[in-house]
Amino acid sequence: MRHGIVVFLGPSLDLPSAGRVLDACYLPPAKRGDITDAVDTGARIITLIDGVFFQDCSVGHREILRALREGVRVIGASSMGALRAAELAPLGMEGVGRIFRLYRDGILTSDDEVALVYDPETNSPLSLPLINIRCTIRAAQDAGVLSPGSGGLLVAIATSLYFPNRTWEAICHGAGERISPEERKRFAEFLTTSAVDQKRADAVEALLRTRECARELGLS
Repeated sequence: MRHGIVVFLGPSLDLPSAGRVLDACYLPPAKRGDITDAVDTGARIITLIDGVFFQDCSVGHREILRALREGVRVIGASSMGALRAAELAPLGMEGVGRIFRLYRDGILTSDDEVALVYDPETNSPLSLPLINIRCTIRAAQDAGVLSPGSGGLLVAIATSLYFPNRTWEAICHGAGERISPEERKRFAEFLTTSAVDQKRADAVEALLRTRECARELGLS
C-alpha cells in the first residue's frame, strides 16, 4: 500500500487523471466491508469517492466509524463519499466539495442525485448523474443559453427518468417541441464545450485535500 493512502474511485474520475494529482493505492468503488479491509491492511488515510449503490451492499456507517475510532482520516466527496460524509461529518468524517455541501445542508436528499450506471471494466459512465444535469442546466441558464422555463422542463424530465436512462439524448427527446429549435441548437452547442461534471470536480478536490492531509501526517 503506497504511503498508507487508499482511495476508492470509479466513474467519477479516470485513474490516469487521479494519479497525476495523488500517489495512492486506488481501489474500485467501495462495497460493504472494504473500508474495514483498508483499515486492517494499514491505511492511515481513506478517501471514499465512489461506492456501489444497488448492485451490492453499500459502505456501512459502522465501518467508517470504526476507522475514525482507530485514528484513520476518512475523507468523502463526489458520490457515495459525499453521502456518507454528510451523514457522518458530526462524528469526524471530513467532507469535501460542492455535492457534499449540498447534502450536508439538506438541499440534496436522495441517493438518486449521484447514481449512474458504468462499465465495470473501464469505469466509463454510461448514464448521467442527476447532479451533473442540474449543474449543467443551471450553467446554461446563467449563460443565457436556456430560459428558466426550458431549464426547469429539462430538470423535470431528467428527474422523472430512471437513473440508468438519464442521457442528454433522452432528456432532450422528452422535451420534444416544448423547447424551440433555436434553443435546442444553442444548448446542444453548449453541451459540447461547457457541460458541468461536478462529480469529477469534487473528486479532484478530494484528492488535493488528501494530498494535504498526507503531508500533515508525513506520508508524502
